[in-house]
Amino acid sequence: QVQLVESGGGLVQPGGSLRVSCTASRSIFRISRVGWYRQAPGKQRDVVATITSGGYTDYADSVKGRFTISRDNTKNTVYLQMNSLKPEDTAVYYCHLLGIYGNDYWGQGTQVTVSS
Repeated sequence: QVQLVESGGGLVQPGGSLRVSCTASRSIFRISRVGWYRQAPGKQRDVVATITSGGYTDYADSVKGRFTISRDNTKNTVYLQMNSLKPEDTAVYYCHLLGIYGNDYWGQGTQVTVSS
């Protein structure tokens, strides 16, 4: 089992920035693809950004140029830096780890609210 613990969510004004973090409980993190998903009220959970163990990144079109995903394998931590935030970015953000056997691990979620 792998536990994922997120932190860093909160309330921010439109145009502002926020960074969320996710720390894994095991070093399997270092060979796993990890990413961030989000779910707004009444909507499905969608991928925001992913990063492979080798550092290859991929982003949803809606966040390209505004969000940056990164990882620190020495800390078993993945980050999502969010800039130029918009009200439509408001959602619960979930950390995800794809296990080596294809199993999914999820964090508990952290709320990000973009509002004036």
